[in-house]
Amino acid sequence: MTAGRPPRVLIDATSVPTDRGGVGRYVDGLLGALGKVCGSGVELAVVSLRTDLERYTRMLPGAEIIPAPAAVAHRPARLAWEQTGLPLLAQQVGAEVLHSPFYTCPLRAGCPVTVTVHDATFFTEPEHYDKSRRTFFRSAIKTSLRRADRVIVPSKATRDELIRLLDADPTRIDVAYHGVDQAAFHAPTEEEKARVRARLGLGNSSYVAFLGAKEPRKNVPNLIRGWARAVADRVDPPALVIAGGQGHDEDIDRAVAEVPSHLRLLRPGYLRYADLPGFLGGALVAAYPSYGEGFGLPILEAMACAAPVLTTPRLSLPEVGGDAVAYTSEDPEQIGTDLAALLDDEQRRLSLAKAGFDRAKEFTWESSAEVHIAAWSRARS
Repeated sequence: MTAGRPPRVLIDATSVPTDRGGVGRYVDGLLGALGKVCGSGVELAVVSLRTDLERYTRMLPGAEIIPAPAAVAHRPARLAWEQTGLPLLAQQVGAEVLHSPFYTCPLRAGCPVTVTVHDATFFTEPEHYDKSRRTFFRSAIKTSLRRADRVIVPSKATRDELIRLLDADPTRIDVAYHGVDQAAFHAPTEEEKARVRARLGLGNSSYVAFLGAKEPRKNVPNLIRGWARAVADRVDPPALVIAGGQGHDEDIDRAVAEVPSHLRLLRPGYLRYADLPGFLGGALVAAYPSYGEGFGLPILEAMACAAPVLTTPRLSLPEVGGDAVAYTSEDPEQIGTDLAALLDDEQRRLSLAKAGFDRAKEFTWESSAEVHIAAWSRARS
């Protein structure tokens, strides 16, 4: 290794799901920013699913993009390949550092390893995960903290929880806040808002928005109950639109069944990426009453779309939202009270929308990339 020379890093992007999701947003945002400094701050090789080859080749013209075996599209095969094929690939491309962006890493990589641990909620909020998922990720986090040369986390709250709960070495943890793609997530035009309302069949009706996975930790059932409390007695009640993946929270159906028949609740599933600014920025309120997040990318993306945001002060969320969002608790009664107060106060919604939009500009993928490069340089040395 040559002092002062950019480290040669192999990034394993095979964990990116086809629907992108949170890990996809992270990897895409990071690689996009690295593409702007590739050749000066870092020398990159990226291994990805075959479906992402064109995307990353276009994004990283100066990097070596390597197709992973087709079988790794399936998680069990990917985890097995991570332990055997990935270290071999790292050796073949001359990697000085291997970066694993989603909790797990090879036990014997043959070079220094850095791992992104996205959150500690598998320990702080265990009741919101099924046993198999909780057991897997708890084990993966413990292993990565023990094996990785450096661990990258997206917030100080996550760092502090890893230290508090798992006695992690604070000198080996780097905090790299996520960024937001200002081109993809922007204050929408009236035409963009209208297009989304038309696609959702809302016409000119107003709505409250949720965008995210339907996992128990996201607290969607209590959002539904709180929304119903907030709007049930209004002359023209705004709809609630629950967008995103289907997830595995069985209580959502029970909460939906409790909604009064005169209220309108939509569950459109995944929205087109190009429609997200119009969806978020066109909402009266973007509500995200999570029990806790490692970062909280959905609220940052909503802020970037100039949406007034209602969330909880749990774990990392105040690091992201600061004074630019409204806060509530996790129970439906308080959600209903705080949501109703926002719906009744247009001036506050406008103020939050502007404050959130301005604050979102402080979170950039370029800043995140700089922290990653520094971590890789430390790992190499």
